[in-house]
Amino acid sequence: MSQYRSHLPQLGDRVFLTDSGLETTLIFEEGLSLPCFAAFDLLRTREGTQVLRRYFERHLEIARACHMGFVLESPTWRANPDWAAQLGYDSRALAEANRQAIQLMLTLREAYDTAATPVVVSGNLGPRGDGYLVTEAMSSEQAREYHSGQIAAFKEAGADMVAAFTINYAEEGIGIAMAAREAAMPVAISFTLETDGCLPSTESLSAAIARTDETTDGYVAYYMINCAHPEHFENVLGENESWTHRIRGLRANASRRSHAELDESVDLDSGDPQELAEQYRVLKALLPRLSVVGGCCGTDHRHIRAIGRVC
Repeated sequence: MSQYRSHLPQLGDRVFLTDSGLETTLIFEEGLSLPCFAAFDLLRTREGTQVLRRYFERHLEIARACHMGFVLESPTWRANPDWAAQLGYDSRALAEANRQAIQLMLTLREAYDTAATPVVVSGNLGPRGDGYLVTEAMSSEQAREYHSGQIAAFKEAGADMVAAFTINYAEEGIGIAMAAREAAMPVAISFTLETDGCLPSTESLSAAIARTDETTDGYVAYYMINCAHPEHFENVLGENESWTHRIRGLRANASRRSHAELDESVDLDSGDPQELAEQYRVLKALLPRLSVVGGCCGTDHRHIRAIGRVC
C-alpha cells in the first residue's frame, strides 16, 4: 500500500505545489534532445536520471521554502505504448520504464516528505495521440484498455495516484478513469483547452466534466486544467458555478500562444513569472477548491516560486 493512496492530502484545505513545464525546460533551457517529447527516455542512462532528479529537486526545494506540500508527477507523460514504440520500447521495457520512474519519485519523497510538507507520488500519463489535436479518437472502452497497462505499472511500483494530462476529448478521460477504478487507484483528469476555453474536441469544459462524472459515477478524485494560458479559459469559469468545485488543479502555460502556434514554435515563450502568478491569484477566487498549482509549457522553477508565494 502506498503512503497516501487511501487518502490524498491535497484533497484537504491546503494548497500543494507541483512542477512546471518539464519537457520545454529540458529542451529549451537544458539543451536536451527529447524525441517525441519523451522525458522518460532519459531514465535509460545515469546521466539522464540525474538531470531529472535535479529538475525535481529544484521544485521540491521551492515547496519546502514555501512550507507547502508537493505532488510529484512522474516523467512518464509519453510512456504509453504508441509513443514508446517510436523509441524502440516493447511492452516489457515500457512497463519497466514506468516502474523506474515511480521509483525515482519515491526516492525523492523519502528525502523531502515531512508532516509540514507532504509529498504525493503521482503516475503521470498522457494522451494516446497528439495532446493538441483530436485525430483518431477512441471510445471510452478502447481508452480504458489502452491505458490500463501503464496504470497497472504505476500501482505495482507504489504510486499514490494517477494523473492524466493534456486530455483533449472526454472519452479518453472517461476510459482512463475506468481503468483507474479497476486498479483501485485515485485519479485526476486534466483537460487541455483551446483559446476559446473549450476542449480541442469543441466540447465545453463543464460538459466534459459532467459527462465524465456521470459515466464513472464520480470516480475522478478531481479535475485539472493544463496547457492553456489563463486568458484562454478564465471567462468560462463563472463565479458560483457548482461544477467548478470539481476543479482542484491548475497547470497553465506561461505563453499566450495557441496550441497551433506552440506546435510551430522554435523558441520558448516563458512570459512573466510574476504576471502568471497574479493570474493564478484571480483564478483561485474563481476556483474555490483549487489545491494543486504548477505550470505547463514555457514555465520553469521561477514561475513555480512566484505561484507558490501568491498561493
